[in-house]
Amino acid sequence: MTILALETVMITDARVLQPEFVPSEVAHRDAEVDHLSSALAPITAGQRADPVFLYGPSGVGKTCIAQFTVERLREAVIELNHQYVNCWEDHNRFKTLYRVLEGINRTVDVHRQSTPRDVLLERLREYDGPPYVIILDEVDQLTDKRLLYDLYRVPTITMILIANDEAGLFGALDGRLTSRLRNSTQVEFSQYGNDELVAILADRVRWGFEPGAIDRPRLETIANHAAGDARVAIGVLRKAARAAETEGLGEIPPRIIDESVPAAKSELEAQTIDRLTSHQAALYEIISEAGEIGPGELYERYCGAVSEPKTRRMVRNYLSKLEHYNLIVARGNTRDRTYRLDS
Repeated sequence: MTILALETVMITDARVLQPEFVPSEVAHRDAEVDHLSSALAPITAGQRADPVFLYGPSGVGKTCIAQFTVERLREAVIELNHQYVNCWEDHNRFKTLYRVLEGINRTVDVHRQSTPRDVLLERLREYDGPPYVIILDEVDQLTDKRLLYDLYRVPTITMILIANDEAGLFGALDGRLTSRLRNSTQVEFSQYGNDELVAILADRVRWGFEPGAIDRPRLETIANHAAGDARVAIGVLRKAARAAETEGLGEIPPRIIDESVPAAKSELEAQTIDRLTSHQAALYEIISEAGEIGPGELYERYCGAVSEPKTRRMVRNYLSKLEHYNLIVARGNTRDRTYRLDS
């Protein structure tokens, strides 16, 4: 008779291990929360707040802190609408406007194939409801950044803009908006230290794991592998916990942590590649095929691979984005720079 091993239940609340999870309390970002809360304070008095720009490397909590702070704001304001838009997924004008209108329930009769984009914008301009906070994540991915100026002109809308760095956003804006955004509140997020990552992981374990599932030294091992990126750290913890459950274990041993690191990093890389725009994907494929390539040849091949190539400046922004997400590595200075995959 064959005896089947029963999977041990170690994770009691899997939500805490999901990328979109917003905790009820945050660790080691008090200064950033206070800074953002102060910038949004006019909303509590019924006024519009100026745009706020959050920037820093990937995996440092920008999205989490933006959503956490808006949730706290909702507790202080009786009426408040809010919407989160991932501009990497909803990167063209229509998709972004549609998502923004979804946040105020104005998309019932919108047809994705036939409704003109101007109709969506006009509908948004007519909005006269409660204050509306829009989080535009990966905002530098917008294909038409003039939309930011259109949103800025809607008096009830407050924008929280999130990107990896200033150049990725401001480098593609026209003068009307650049001056306004450069003078707005900017909140910089630095990379997490190992102790901070351990504290983040410890909270997730406390909220969603059975007692004794993993101890601090093993969380420190995960933090060391993550190199300051909370996305990687949480991904490794999730993979390791699932693997330990499958083996019927009541705790996560060091062996499984070590085995889970490459799998978690590969999964995150694959998810990032899947989100690339067609132009970014073309650049990534060219670099992958070439092994290592200079900017001149890269741009020439890129122009031959896409139907409507972007300017050299825009391509540099795309390459910077690929670097931020550890997909490629740039070597050398501007004159003799080369690009290769981040192996």
